[in-house]
Amino acid sequence: MNVAARMARLGTESAFEVLARAKALERQGRSIVHLEIGEPDFDTPAHIKEAAKQALDAGWTHYGPSAGLPELREAIAKHIAETRGVPVSPEEVVVTPGAKPIMFFTIMALVGSGDEVIYPNPGFPIYESVINFVGGVPKPIPLREDTGFGFDLALFEKSVSPRTRLIIINSPENPTGGVLDRGQLERIAAVAAARRIPVLADEIYRQFLYEGEFISFLGLPGMRELTVLLDGFSKSYAMTGWRLGYGVMPTSLAEHVTRLMVNSASCTASFIQMAGIAALQGDQTPVARMVAEFKRRRDLFVDGLNRLPGVRCARPRGAFYVFPNITGTGRPSSEVAERLLNEAGVAALSGTAFGQHGEGYLRFSYANSEENLRAALERMRPVFERLAR
Repeated sequence: MNVAARMARLGTESAFEVLARAKALERQGRSIVHLEIGEPDFDTPAHIKEAAKQALDAGWTHYGPSAGLPELREAIAKHIAETRGVPVSPEEVVVTPGAKPIMFFTIMALVGSGDEVIYPNPGFPIYESVINFVGGVPKPIPLREDTGFGFDLALFEKSVSPRTRLIIINSPENPTGGVLDRGQLERIAAVAAARRIPVLADEIYRQFLYEGEFISFLGLPGMRELTVLLDGFSKSYAMTGWRLGYGVMPTSLAEHVTRLMVNSASCTASFIQMAGIAALQGDQTPVARMVAEFKRRRDLFVDGLNRLPGVRCARPRGAFYVFPNITGTGRPSSEVAERLLNEAGVAALSGTAFGQHGEGYLRFSYANSEENLRAALERMRPVFERLAR
């Protein structure tokens, strides 16, 4: 078949490609430590699973409203008011199967051919992929190690133009684990408010903050009517396979995003939405326990990486990733990642999987057991010793 030319502009997410290759090696009998995929190794809390079972038995197996069940939209609106300090209405909430559709639909709704989008680099690869797909012009802003992987604000301000239709921010960040502080966010907000540029604020890692204060973009001056807040259940509640996310946005945009849901997925599974209500309203102890464990793992893994030759790793403040600098090896990131997989049985991602400014880095997810993290460090040492020669 001849596919449309636009398909050549659609990228991918390398984590799933590396996962597939690692799984293929496992089928050949190789032992692989999986540090490539951004997925909590904790199970979904029992009360959430029980809510889904009860919803199935109660008949929540039919179509629901495309924007989401009223019950879940109300619960999300209340959750946003409590966690961000900003009152929102259920009409401003759109529920989707996973959080990625909020990225896709927001960019599709706001960005036309030739329009410019500012976004972080290295950053989640789907941002750039969808910008290209809709015919937009990507305007990457480097996240630099020497600023804690914060926005290059001087370049950001120079990059804003009359063609800028959207700004994307992510804090805490994937892949760096960096966190934008209040001063950085306020400077971005000031530019966006002055020029009336919408901002897609990806806050999926909000609860994975180990030091400092979480600042939601939604509550900054002038941003209430310009922000699309993206969040979901995959990370905080270990519900990656459930596919449940949402966006909070002005009602005028919510109408368009809902129409994109009508034209694509129709609606999000009703029984899963009922489980989402249980997640928001139920016991939050499992979330706190998981975050505390991830902080402990972060410290263990960062300390171990900094003892490897040719590796320098900053201690990230958020998310559950580390982004070590491997320029000391003198080798490209892709080569080092390849050798770690084939020679050490450790699956990691090249920093370039997250954009051109990721060269010289690797990304590891430490959402794995202490035993496996220690095994990975032990396996990687001989590889880095060979690279350092």
